[in-house]
Amino acid sequence: MKRFELEQARCPECLLFECVTGSRAYGTDTPESDTDLRGVFVMPRSQFFGLGRIEQVSDSGNDETYYEIGRFIELLAKNNPNILEMLYSDENCTRFRHRLFDLIRPESVLSKLCESTFAGYAMTQVRKARGLNKKIVNPMEGPRKSILDFCHVVSGQGSIPVGDWLSKQGKPQDVCGLVKVPHMRDVYAVFEGFPTCRGIVRSPDATEVILSSIPKGAEPIGWMSFNKDGYKKYCKEYREYQDWLENRNEARYATNIEHGRNYDSKNLMHTFRLLGMAEEIAREGTITVRRPNRDFLMRVRNGEFAYEELIARAEEQIESIKNAFAASDLPDEPDREGLEQVLINIREEWYR
Repeated sequence: MKRFELEQARCPECLLFECVTGSRAYGTDTPESDTDLRGVFVMPRSQFFGLGRIEQVSDSGNDETYYEIGRFIELLAKNNPNILEMLYSDENCTRFRHRLFDLIRPESVLSKLCESTFAGYAMTQVRKARGLNKKIVNPMEGPRKSILDFCHVVSGQGSIPVGDWLSKQGKPQDVCGLVKVPHMRDVYAVFEGFPTCRGIVRSPDATEVILSSIPKGAEPIGWMSFNKDGYKKYCKEYREYQDWLENRNEARYATNIEHGRNYDSKNLMHTFRLLGMAEEIAREGTITVRRPNRDFLMRVRNGEFAYEELIARAEEQIESIKNAFAASDLPDEPDREGLEQVLINIREEWYR
């Protein structure tokens, strides 16, 4: 979005609500933490009734995001965690609050949907933490392996890598020819000495072996198996690892290396923050944005716990949350009709 649209959302003629969110609102900020702002605005009448409708605007780093009131209510009806946190914003984090914003009653929004939006999202963070843990513990920074690294040739009662076999034979791979063995998955007869031999692979970055046309009745010099599934899995993981290297937050990575726990401690801190909020919603029917267990969360962020201990603790808490929501008297879903009427009332009053 263009910068003027963000400024327009924050102007007095449009702004309905504005608050500080993120770590400074949770109480988990450090001296290096950014200040995240979230807000709600009402689109100017001419744009709302014309072709210029806007759902939300953000700055380039998404540190400041403002939602049009219609989009805000829509996300409230879905019990979106980020939106609910705005609704329950502490007074000391609230920078502006129009009287019409008070028409939205927090107690009428929470529902059992929060089990999936809070605890469910936390579980995806656990899976993300596991994936990241795997990347940190098993770096893949060297050159990408080729198909030949996943091929083995029968040798006696066992097998040896095709590269070792070729070295023993004193042959380059491009003088060989492959013929697929019927009824045997990814198994090939290996030949040499025919002008039609095309090699095993075309190039180091090839994604398939190549087949050759060999005279019928010719005797193979060996039998080769290609672990095609293993190669595909490796290529996927290598690509994901390179993407992570390119896009990772270097400051967070440095913190993770410093505490030496081999996991993204900030990621797991937010996992436990979300789980705590989910349990709070189920048992107390409210949200406390400034987290009462700040000390524990900061210990997680500082890497004071073993990875396996945190994962086990998260899974145990998720089971507790599931039971709490099952016993909760919260409605299954928010009152969508009531929220829609609130939206209508706000627009009518605003445009009046």
